[in-house]
Amino acid sequence: MLKPAFLYNQLEKHGVDFMLGVPDSLLKHFGSYAFDRGNDLIAANEGGALAIAAGYHLASGKIPLIYLQNSGFGNIVNPLTSLTDEEVYSIPVLIIVGWRGQPGTDDEPQHIKPGKTQEEQLKALGLPYTILSSDEQQVEKQLALAFDTMKRKSSPYVLLVPPNTFEGYTFQGDSKEKSYSLKREEALEKLILKFGEDDIVVSTTGKTSRELFELREKHGQGHHRDFLTVGSMGHASQIALGIALQKKEQSVFCIDGDGAMIMHMGALAIIGEQQPANFHHILINNGAHESVGGQPTAGFTVDFGKIAEGCGYKKTFRVDDLNSLDKIFDDFLNSKGPVLLEIMTQTGARSDLGRPTLSPTENKSNFMQFLLEE
Repeated sequence: MLKPAFLYNQLEKHGVDFMLGVPDSLLKHFGSYAFDRGNDLIAANEGGALAIAAGYHLASGKIPLIYLQNSGFGNIVNPLTSLTDEEVYSIPVLIIVGWRGQPGTDDEPQHIKPGKTQEEQLKALGLPYTILSSDEQQVEKQLALAFDTMKRKSSPYVLLVPPNTFEGYTFQGDSKEKSYSLKREEALEKLILKFGEDDIVVSTTGKTSRELFELREKHGQGHHRDFLTVGSMGHASQIALGIALQKKEQSVFCIDGDGAMIMHMGALAIIGEQQPANFHHILINNGAHESVGGQPTAGFTVDFGKIAEGCGYKKTFRVDDLNSLDKIFDDFLNSKGPVLLEIMTQTGARSDLGRPTLSPTENKSNFMQFLLEE
């Protein structure tokens, strides 16, 4: 396996001193190592990362590096084809892509299609690429070819990273789990015990949906009221909006995350503009991309309440303990939407946290049956 430090040092030898991206589980050891060396910036989304990298190149003349998971590759197609492409502005950027769903490997359903089509996507876009080796000597040759190609063509180059390429590395950066005493799972448990039988729930990707599923199991509540957004990071609130506009007599709760909300923050403007009275937006903010390595988001520096109000939300609430959550929940529930409840939590999850035992299509079928019967 490849040591994160080795790749980092090799990149430095090629003059790379600016790295950024969106954390990925396959790249978390390298991303964490880079972040701990102060040479990393966590972008809002993948397209934004490429745009920042382009700006850096314009101002420095150097080649930057961005990293991402292939499930977010769609977010960079627009700037890849209309900004950095050699037929437009011709900007060299090294792009490291975590290859979730690589053919021949086991992965979750939402990663199968991105993994199966990844190489075809790169070929269709005319992007030169190589599959990163875990052998150090081979990596040196691959990087030499990548930088030679980028300098010669003045355009992006992709390193496709299969599962289990990197050795483990534990993130040493400023840990935020001590900032707040409340755990996400504790907050979720309090919430589901307050939701009504007819309330609709849409939860964001990552550990939030996994914990929601297990908590429903724990309390014997069934899963028919929940849409678990296992992929499509940042889009849970828009799924919930589409439902809320159709099911106006039912309360719709979107359980969001800080990284997901930042990724597509424009969603708040559309929710505010539509003014769904039954829309209850719950943001669980732990200031981290916890599911993919724990690197920090901008969540603890952003005033989500002010942003929501500026977008047209009727009311906002913010709590950081179960007592406060208990006291304000009825006010939150009875307020005319759209309303936002921000719950500040620490990072961390149970070591034995499982994954939903229902497939996405089973979840969808049960959820639609519940909605269409109401």
